[in-house]
Amino acid sequence: MKGALLVCGTHSDAGKSVVTAGICRWLHRAGVRVAPFKAQNMALNSVVTPGGEEIGRSQAVQAAAAGVEPEAAMNPILIKPSGARHSQIVVMGQPYGDADARSYQQLKHELRPIVADALADLRARYDVVVCEGAGSPAEINLRHADLTNMGLARAAGLPVLVVADIDRGGVFASLFGTLALLEPADQAHVAGFVINKFRGDEAILAPGLDQLAALTGRPTLGVLPHVEDLWMDVEDSLALEAPRPEAAAGSDGDTLDVAVLRLRWMSNFTDLDALAAEPGVRVRFTRSIADVERADLVVVPGTKATVEDLERLRAAGLDRALVARAAAGGPTLGICGGYQLLGGPILDEVESRRGAVDGLGVLPVTTTFAAEKLLRRRSGRCAWLDAPAGGYEIRHGRVERHDGEPLLHGDDGEPDGCRAGMAFGTSWHGALEHDAFRRALLGWVANARGRRFTPGTTSFAAARAARLDVLGDLVVEHLDTERLTRLIDGGVPADLPTVQTEVRPCCAS
Repeated sequence: MKGALLVCGTHSDAGKSVVTAGICRWLHRAGVRVAPFKAQNMALNSVVTPGGEEIGRSQAVQAAAAGVEPEAAMNPILIKPSGARHSQIVVMGQPYGDADARSYQQLKHELRPIVADALADLRARYDVVVCEGAGSPAEINLRHADLTNMGLARAAGLPVLVVADIDRGGVFASLFGTLALLEPADQAHVAGFVINKFRGDEAILAPGLDQLAALTGRPTLGVLPHVEDLWMDVEDSLALEAPRPEAAAGSDGDTLDVAVLRLRWMSNFTDLDALAAEPGVRVRFTRSIADVERADLVVVPGTKATVEDLERLRAAGLDRALVARAAAGGPTLGICGGYQLLGGPILDEVESRRGAVDGLGVLPVTTTFAAEKLLRRRSGRCAWLDAPAGGYEIRHGRVERHDGEPLLHGDDGEPDGCRAGMAFGTSWHGALEHDAFRRALLGWVANARGRRFTPGTTSFAAARAARLDVLGDLVVEHLDTERLTRLIDGGVPADLPTVQTEVRPCCAS
């Protein structure tokens, strides 16, 4: 098998990432050398590759599904919103500049050859590249500068599947309307449809699928059933309330309640998935003062806008709740940006450009933002809990500890984080995915709160691999893999009809 395919969706969170990962898993298990690709990703959940590059988390998960290491070419452009009106643009894994929505559109002409080169590089090194679109391909106001949907399909000669989420209703209108809004040259690349999250008897759906095929001249290649607790490292804010990884059944301990502050510019909230995978642990995202007061553990997660989120906490009264909780001995954890805002003075001339700002003063640290972003993987140990740990750093903030104790030490001896009283923080994302560290921490929280905690026996890595296998099984069992194979091998079919509309392509001067 040799070729490439683009998976688009009728809207954000339609299931593009899941279908892309599922196809990668199916091909990997079939012995095909496959890689994922997303030309442009807007997300605050990201990871650091072995090469020290920053890419979207969904591409890293898709790489895991494909059985390969993630790399910058799999996500050449990452857009990280860092405020209401501007974003940091990461290109080939490194910061490229800041832009607002309008200036980014003007920047695209510089980025187009970078996208083309990255995809060509992957196609030269892998048998198959499964590409994922962004948003909807029918965003006609943005079509003239599109890098990741039909613009990519036409530039690279890719057949396209369009995924729709039937759970939201209007699935046939969404699929037909998406196709009909495309100009004829774009329609020529759309080879079929996939329906996601179907509940019930598929025979009832069949007449609609037949009519859709008659109206569009395109088949539906499969109907994926709704699967409870299907989890795949979500990164879209629309999917934040999606089920977290299901904890193993049979815990004989008490329930540990973990409250995660739902920050406006929250990043890498998938750091908490590993906690939710433990038996007897309930993880909730919240803005409630009452939740902060009564939870067994409060986590202040990462943020791409530390100062802005700090201001929002103060406006909501959550700053006082956090300070009072720490003073009362309530276990509180800050991760990266959350660690920074739990500390003392913050000097930020880079991210918010607000200069000197007072943090919450819960931890004895100060933060100074540097222009250069620190991107690196880390491994080491937590001496306090006598457990190995690891993770990765993605930050402009440089944190200096003035009191308390380091939370972690890298293998190189470099300390990280701070522990003072019942509050602690770290700059390492992903540390909770390390089983020994996570379970030791939860055991300490349970002991501090007078609760019983019985750790699970399944590693988080094994739980994630099992979920990826579920996605591969869905593809094998519910998609027409013979047609998929023909699309990948044969490219864009030559006989696809055009659905006629009166809509003209939107152009920009």
